[in-house]
Amino acid sequence: MKAAIFKEAGKIEVGELPNPIIKEQTDAIVRVVLACVCGSDLWYYRGISPHPVGSIGHEFIGVVEEVGIEVQTIKKGDFVIAPFAFSDGTCPNCKADFQTACVHGGFFGAGNEGDGGQAEFTRVPLADGTLVVVPGSNFSDETLASLLTLSDVMGTGYHAAVSAGVKQGDTVAVVGDGAVGLSAVLSAKLLGAERIIALSRHPERQALAREFGATDVLASRGNDAIKTIMDLTDGIGVDAVLECVGTNEANQTAFAIARAGAIVGRVGVPHDVEVPATGTFYRNVGMRGGPAPARAYIPALLDDVLEGRINPGRVFDFTTDLDHIQEAYAAMDERRAIKSLIKVGTM
Repeated sequence: MKAAIFKEAGKIEVGELPNPIIKEQTDAIVRVVLACVCGSDLWYYRGISPHPVGSIGHEFIGVVEEVGIEVQTIKKGDFVIAPFAFSDGTCPNCKADFQTACVHGGFFGAGNEGDGGQAEFTRVPLADGTLVVVPGSNFSDETLASLLTLSDVMGTGYHAAVSAGVKQGDTVAVVGDGAVGLSAVLSAKLLGAERIIALSRHPERQALAREFGATDVLASRGNDAIKTIMDLTDGIGVDAVLECVGTNEANQTAFAIARAGAIVGRVGVPHDVEVPATGTFYRNVGMRGGPAPARAYIPALLDDVLEGRINPGRVFDFTTDLDHIQEAYAAMDERRAIKSLIKVGTM
């Protein structure tokens, strides 16, 4: 099969890998229709985080080609969404809706043959607990793009909002204007936030943030952003902060703009982050978050997409195919694209 292969920092190539096969009777083989590049993939592409040579990618939707004999709820021909982590759905962590911490689970795109989402076929372990069947057929390209976001990016933005406890009438700040940050804006709006302050310096991202529900857009960063937000909130700070970057600067801003007693919902993968004890402990500012349990959120968000309440697929502004996978990464790395969509197969 054709697949994206991580070679080294800055180098993603399309090549041939063996087609995945059923290894455990709880597996399914999915023929990928759409995949995409995640912001977390860029940590590997930039050489900031290590990644083995091999398969890469963890966001995909597709059609089930084969299932093991122990698979009960998924069948050949089903159109499915695969969350970026596979899980059994039965362990205590899964039952608590933290499938990314499944005691028998793991993550796609870890370099093993057949486990990358940026490929023509992918093996899905624990298919019953992992895959979500999409009802209906004949979806528009726009709807397919939105369904793809549920595999990770929309669920991750939503997790930031849920972790921060966003509720009706809140004033919320979103730190980060990548696809996750924009999805967090949309999620805050979906959960009833009245005022949403988005931090963004890029005009096209600012425009999409407003489309998704941002009421205020700030181009400032660091101390300037902190001062502006405190001025906007009469020196109190915001009711909830959604941190969607992972850098130390983004985290320091997030903690500083939270009002006393607020929660910072963190979904940006942390890199060299220091949590300020004085600014959190003495102001009772908390933090929650981590890898989003996308599997827990897909059913409700799927209904929102299919019923037209949200259109998170708008975060895709660059489209290509597997043959041009290197350009998909480069476009995001160079900030020429918010998020790259990869057309792989057909329904």
